[in-house]
Amino acid sequence: MSGAGARLNVFPTRQNLQVMKVKLVGAKKGHSLLKKKADALTMRLRNLLRSILEAKEAMGTAFKEGNFALSEVKYAAGDIKPIVIENVSSAQKRVETRIDNIAGVKVPVFKAVDKADAVSFDHTGLSKGGQQIAKARTTFSKSVDVLVQLATLQTSFVILDEAIKVTSRRVNALDTVVIPRIANTVAYIKSELDELEREEFFRLKRSQDKKKAEIHKKEAERKAMLEAAEVPEAASMIAAAPDKDVVFDAARRAAHGVREGSRVLVEAPPHAGCVDGTLLGDLRLLGSANRKLLEVAASFTMFASSMV
Repeated sequence: MSGAGARLNVFPTRQNLQVMKVKLVGAKKGHSLLKKKADALTMRLRNLLRSILEAKEAMGTAFKEGNFALSEVKYAAGDIKPIVIENVSSAQKRVETRIDNIAGVKVPVFKAVDKADAVSFDHTGLSKGGQQIAKARTTFSKSVDVLVQLATLQTSFVILDEAIKVTSRRVNALDTVVIPRIANTVAYIKSELDELEREEFFRLKRSQDKKKAEIHKKEAERKAMLEAAEVPEAASMIAAAPDKDVVFDAARRAAHGVREGSRVLVEAPPHAGCVDGTLLGDLRLLGSANRKLLEVAASFTMFASSMV
């Protein structure tokens, strides 16, 4: 599956973002290490290939010399095969194995060693052909050493070739699948978090604007209530116009009407108990409901008459 556009199914949170970042760093570091490992194994494989070619050439030469020496032995001493098989009890060469580590890959290393307690009492060729038999023994001993070395190189070559294939597959998988997928996941989480931050900022801004509008509205209502509840200041007693004395003015008008002979008032007899009989005649005409007011008006009329 291609890594382009693919991502991991994770919930977009800051914790998952940190986890994905750590994974991305680890994947890149692993990719770098595996790439270096693949390069080291490839370089070692090329060196092994050169050594294998040289070992094969040496093995060809050694076996050619061995076969030529064996031909000389057969010519000088005849067929010595039954005699050799009869006299050999144990091998004079042993193969030791150790493990070599090449960039994390374990490869076996073989080495041919001569047996220390092996003492040869072989009297083959004592009568004839002894020199050719000793030469053939030495030639074939060298051939065994070359063969063991070639076996080590071939085994290491096969193991390293398989390790390079596995490492290359891992490098390609990290490069084309894992790293792009994690990178896409990180980008997705970042975009979602940015979108959430923008939504939160817009929500807070709308809420702040709404609160400001409510505050302005309440302030306007409070000002309107204060203006409606304000009491007008009292006017100055000096600057204000004098109040009209309604009762005094009515009395003066009544007195003026008596002196002028108004048609509204009727003349009262002089025995009414008042200086001005005309005003008492008005009292009888207006009725008992307004007597007190008219009596007050009469007293003011008397006072006004005396002042005039």
